[in-house]
Amino acid sequence: MTAMSTRAKLGVVAASAVLLASVAAGYAAIAAEPTRTPPQAAAGDQAVTLAPGPRLLAITDRYVSSVATADPAGPRTVSGLECLRVYAAGGTGVCLKPETAWSYRVVVLDAALRQKRSLSVPGLPNRARVSASGRMVSWTTFVGGDSYTASGFSTRTGILDTVTGATVSSLEEFAITRDGRGYRSPDVNYWGVTFTADDNTFYATMATGGRRYLVRGDVTARTVETMRTNVECPSLSPDGTRIAFKEAIDADPTKGWRLSVLDLASGRVTATAETTSVDDQAAWLDDATLAYTLRQSDGRPDVFSVPADGSGTPKLLIPGAESPSPLT
Repeated sequence: MTAMSTRAKLGVVAASAVLLASVAAGYAAIAAEPTRTPPQAAAGDQAVTLAPGPRLLAITDRYVSSVATADPAGPRTVSGLECLRVYAAGGTGVCLKPETAWSYRVVVLDAALRQKRSLSVPGLPNRARVSASGRMVSWTTFVGGDSYTASGFSTRTGILDTVTGATVSSLEEFAITRDGRGYRSPDVNYWGVTFTADDNTFYATMATGGRRYLVRGDVTARTVETMRTNVECPSLSPDGTRIAFKEAIDADPTKGWRLSVLDLASGRVTATAETTSVDDQAAWLDDATLAYTLRQSDGRPDVFSVPADGSGTPKLLIPGAESPSPLT
């Protein structure tokens, strides 16, 4: 492959850079808000548990909270743990936590919200996931200063094995196979990891050359391969057969996204009944239902749910909350 000129590199990523800049600016405004007092009295961090059970985890006014699955709009338990993103599975949680006004940490939590491991990460928190067993943790942040982006914004996605401590600081270190051939480019970005049941294989979004790809990755081999285009923020169903994702309308993210579901065996894509643009990595509440965050005009978040098969209608699930996660 011949070397790309600086002008070519900038041209290739211009559209993605503009999009990342606008989204990152929104996250910057949220992340820069001053530390808040927990919205409800709670008996310390022990008030919320990550143990599997009929409850949903979420963030309420930047604090980890939980609600009963049977009554998600009802009484809410709020902890004293501040996070901008949270997710939990298998009794393990991941919290993207403010460290200072402009620095953040990935904090691995046990079932009682006690810190097990912590590492500093660059940029503004964006996505977080835990594998079903609780072993593997992933995160995505917006970062600034990459020379190949016209806006100066890009993403950084890492993975941590909580058993061995092995850490991938950035998926950009992995070897890429695109359309059956080896591929390298300075403009590659990743976001939105979701793990399979083997704690080694994962799916994620890779952006390069102005296009966004669904990739399948291998943590041990440190490789990724492209599967199809226009798939962002994948989320694997509990049965491992489908991927929920946000699909750019007309393959143009500036037009918004449609929450959709990809059947991995047939390749068929089904749009959900949610027609509002969903800029989130949806969570599977079970094999039939998705949960995701939508923001009101003033920026306040609400968690909604919708059937994954395209039927039904969207429903308000947890008012005044974001970052939903079933406690499985």
